[in-house]
Amino acid sequence: MKSILIKDTTKEEREKIIQQALSACGGACDFCNGCDNLGGGRIDTLYQDYINGKKEIAQINAEYHRGLVK
Repeated sequence: MKSILIKDTTKEEREKIIQQALSACGGACDFCNGCDNLGGGRIDTLYQDYINGKKEIAQINAEYHRGLVK
């Protein structure tokens, strides 16, 4: 498996990584609200900092679980 770290991926690859991860729950965020019900907002928006190369997935997940991401 290829690394998913920001330093090892392009923005396009990070977008694909998030899209593939979303497919695990159906991938259709429109009209879902599943993540909103958990207090996290839309999951595709939640990972925008990863896609933009600002934060690693692990950091975003940790912040989410600590309640820092809404």
